[in-house]
Amino acid sequence: MISERRSKKGTVYYLTQIGDVAFCRWLLGVGITPRKSLTLGALAVPDLYIPECARGLMEGDGSILNFTHAPTKRTYPLYTYERLIVAFNSASVAHLRWLRARLEQHIGDLGWLVRRSPDETRHEFWSLRYGKTASLRLLPLMYRDDAVPRLERKWKIWQSYRARNGADGGT
Repeated sequence: MISERRSKKGTVYYLTQIGDVAFCRWLLGVGITPRKSLTLGALAVPDLYIPECARGLMEGDGSILNFTHAPTKRTYPLYTYERLIVAFNSASVAHLRWLRARLEQHIGDLGWLVRRSPDETRHEFWSLRYGKTASLRLLPLMYRDDAVPRLERKWKIWQSYRARNGADGGT
């Protein structure tokens, strides 16, 4: 059952309750636990399916960022470049370290971990990010099969980038 809830700040979030005991045990067996954001660690995913797993994690709790950056507006007002970043977000640094190690085997890049400190209203929060070069290796792997389900909103960011920069994404 999926129900809509509101946070203290009024934003909408969704709560999923699963009543199938066998399915719940299977989820626990592959590493998906209650309060998964805080407790998630390594997942039992065969290496062959890591790109698809990464796509699911990014589409669920991550983002594809694509924007034009002007790093030195005062000195060089016309100097800009296009940025492309793939990010995975979690309250569990152990989970992101596992993902980082598994993705390194596929793209040869560790990315970088960013920490947001906890405060009285929220837990510590982490983001695993990949810059443009690594993202150009990661995104074609994550979206290598056009027939599989995907979150269109995030996929369209990648497709728009590819259309502007050539079939391989450019550099």
